[in-house]
Amino acid sequence: MSNSDSDSSSYSGPEYKNFRQITRDRLLHEMLGSAKTGSSKSTWKVLIMDKLTVKVMSYSCKMADITQEGVSLVEDINRRRQPLPSMDAIYFIQPTKENVLLFLSDMSGKSPLYKKAFVFFSSPISRELFTHIRKDTKVLTRIGALREMNLEYFAIDSQVCDAMFCS
Repeated sequence: MSNSDSDSSSYSGPEYKNFRQITRDRLLHEMLGSAKTGSSKSTWKVLIMDKLTVKVMSYSCKMADITQEGVSLVEDINRRRQPLPSMDAIYFIQPTKENVLLFLSDMSGKSPLYKKAFVFFSSPISRELFTHIRKDTKVLTRIGALREMNLEYFAIDSQVCDAMFCS
């Protein structure tokens, strides 16, 4: 078995993945793929990220990978965005007070920017920020997922071997 970045191999033993592939799989399948639930399976989504999470995503995934998972538009959370009330949004953001306030602003009120929000934090969220989200009952009904991904790193080298992944 080679150490290349290819996704396919004729080797029939256990599948070993490098660090970049593990990160890519988590982003594409655990995060983007998990937003394909129920009636939203066939609809396109908006992916909203901040500066750091854009870098995390770009080190591991290609735009074609993201599109294949049902994302039609990628937006910056810090910029003014067009309302798309018929589309679901996937937020991949750092758990900062500014990002949480922007998310709550997007999804609150009588006419939120998006139909449903799937929120994925790049690192653990503080109890204070989590409580702030829980207090907004209008927004709570519009959340499809709220998870910590713990992916606040850049998978620059595909050959990185950590004691956790290698034996």
